[in-house]
Amino acid sequence: MFNPADFPKPTRIAVNGIELEVYEAGQENKGNPIVHCHGWPEHAFSWRYQMPALAAAGYHVIVPNQRGYGNSSRPLEVRAYDIEQLSGDLVGLLDHYGYEEATFVGHDWGAFVVWGLALLHPERVTQVINLAVPYQERTEKPWIAFMEEVFGSEYYFVHFNRQPGVADAILEENTARFLRNLFRKHVPPAAPQPGMEMINLARSDTAAGEPLMSDSEREVFVAAFESAGFTGSINWYRNLDRNWHLLADVDPIIEHPALMIYGERDSIPPFEKLSEFVPQVDIAHLDAGHWIQQERPEETNHLIVSWLKKQAACVCGRIQCNTPQ
Repeated sequence: MFNPADFPKPTRIAVNGIELEVYEAGQENKGNPIVHCHGWPEHAFSWRYQMPALAAAGYHVIVPNQRGYGNSSRPLEVRAYDIEQLSGDLVGLLDHYGYEEATFVGHDWGAFVVWGLALLHPERVTQVINLAVPYQERTEKPWIAFMEEVFGSEYYFVHFNRQPGVADAILEENTARFLRNLFRKHVPPAAPQPGMEMINLARSDTAAGEPLMSDSEREVFVAAFESAGFTGSINWYRNLDRNWHLLADVDPIIEHPALMIYGERDSIPPFEKLSEFVPQVDIAHLDAGHWIQQERPEETNHLIVSWLKKQAACVCGRIQCNTPQ
């Protein structure tokens, strides 16, 4: 387990009209930036095992708490969390450090943002590494409407949108219990089920699987959400249909080299057509649930560092691999 006292101290950086709380490692090697984007309901601390490994490999590791999380800004307007703003924050980070481009790593919602960044700002992305959430193909109708038809009105993506404020309040009243029940490992694969899964987790006294982390590690997440609340982070879900419209006229093909890491025990299935939308993708699977990089840190680090070394030896189309030798 990781001692939270060993996690770097953050700085606050002004970007894109807000401030982000940012953690760094390997600052002395600023020629090789790699930006990590966490998921929901998480924190920059989710990347605690990857930061030292990538710093040791020669990277400048940049890990923000994205808007709505931790001590980063939490705008009140829902549309302040759409894909243009979230990707704009990452562009702002590159501008702050003086980087033209960087490698971006995302998990869960962070993966969605990284895919979106590669679509909206391809010139700022060197290569992509995403975990758990593959590229999202555009559906015929907006994503929430599509999910409502498939999973019903109480599916949590839909519920977050159709009943704003309800889940926010319940999760905030039960933050420690919710995160204790959510952050589990060795949970058998299961298809998504209709119902208010997140609310049920917040109210349940039991949960399947083993704890993902120690009490002291989990307390980092608990303290962050007890301070910030959940509304800002849930507002990411409330922009899914807006994102569907914003991406309507964007070229859907991502030409960057990419690594997609799936957890074999995750309920999110692999996307069979991933290579159609991301032609230069390599795909890997780990025996893990959804919280891949925390459940299997050594294996995750090995996959990422090995893949980056492979990219260092090539010139991929228009993208010059800039990984350390």
